[in-house]
Amino acid sequence: MKSLQGIRVLDLSRVLAGPYCTQMLGDLGAEIIKVERPGAGDDTRFWGPPYLQDDEGNDTSESAYYLSANRNKKSLALDISTEEGQDIIRKLLPSCDILVHNFKVGSLEKYGLEYNQLNEAFPHLIYCAISGFGQTGEMAKEPGYDFLAQAMSGLMACTGEAGGEPMKVGVALSDVITGLNSAVGILAALNARHQTGQGQMIDVSLLDCSIASLTNIAQYYLTSGKPAPRQGNAHSTIVPYQTMATADGHFILAVGNDAQFARFCRVIEREDIVADVRYATNAQRVLNREALLAEISPILAARTTAHWLEALRAANVPCAPVNTMDQVFAMKQVQQRDMAITLPHSLTSQPQQLVGSPLKLSETPVSYDLPPPTCGQHTQEVLETLLDMSAEDIAQLKEKGVV
Repeated sequence: MKSLQGIRVLDLSRVLAGPYCTQMLGDLGAEIIKVERPGAGDDTRFWGPPYLQDDEGNDTSESAYYLSANRNKKSLALDISTEEGQDIIRKLLPSCDILVHNFKVGSLEKYGLEYNQLNEAFPHLIYCAISGFGQTGEMAKEPGYDFLAQAMSGLMACTGEAGGEPMKVGVALSDVITGLNSAVGILAALNARHQTGQGQMIDVSLLDCSIASLTNIAQYYLTSGKPAPRQGNAHSTIVPYQTMATADGHFILAVGNDAQFARFCRVIEREDIVADVRYATNAQRVLNREALLAEISPILAARTTAHWLEALRAANVPCAPVNTMDQVFAMKQVQQRDMAITLPHSLTSQPQQLVGSPLKLSETPVSYDLPPPTCGQHTQEVLETLLDMSAEDIAQLKEKGVV
């Protein structure tokens, strides 16, 4: 039994936010039909290097970027700009529960595939539209990209070194967060449909999701009327909670309360600091951040990272190494949580490693049934199985470039 067994998703999305969402649904057991442009496919197939390599060591058309968000899907190569392609979409919809797309607002109207053009004929359909700025508002029809969302939401303004330039997060985090919110909205709509029988429209935007993800940083402004200062690897309202330099590198110190701070001071053999009224509470430490750092930084810089990690962990003071990706996947904890998985791939005889799902369900665990597909790999299967098309009909569509 799978959590979303029996649910079918028609996935018209590409790049990251939509594919990340539908990959999650696929991991949970939904059948995902990924619609791609014939001969081209998802844009990210060519966002490399690195690429998946074949048995001769040659690059294929499958980039690492594409592989990261497209397992557990079937690829249907279909030109939806043609009348025949649009007709196939409409013929598929009665057997689909969910449609996901991230086209610009209004751009599917000319194909007859906007929500208001489909709702009457397919009232059961859950229609998730992902966009840069949402379906309403003065910017609705503008194209949206992760980088823009990070900049416009305030995420970049609070990221980076104090006094330095604003900095984007190292991964396309606005896309990922939007994919997560889209999946939550879809699951909520599925539950509502279970009770009412009615589908609905889910309007999710990169800008909205990015702003919502700022949580305490956004609330800092709404409460105080002032933007939170950019603190680099430090925390705006907790001290000491930042990267600390050591004799041979850096580590993360994350003192979250006064009891932890007292234990930290014992570890560095400076219990006198706890008695100082300037540092006795977190509120005072935030106000006297620079003075406290001047006290503790030279002490931490005198010993190695390994020394401090061992000593602080023994005293139950939160701390961590700053891992590179090779160190991440070498961690026993990561391996024991199955955060790296292997799947076969049709372009190579070697099993391919992919990032595992973070969802651990006790009764209906995620499953990894299909590797990321090649473009159009399942076109014939989908058309024959779901639409009862003959081989001759499919061949004619291929001749026209529809599939």
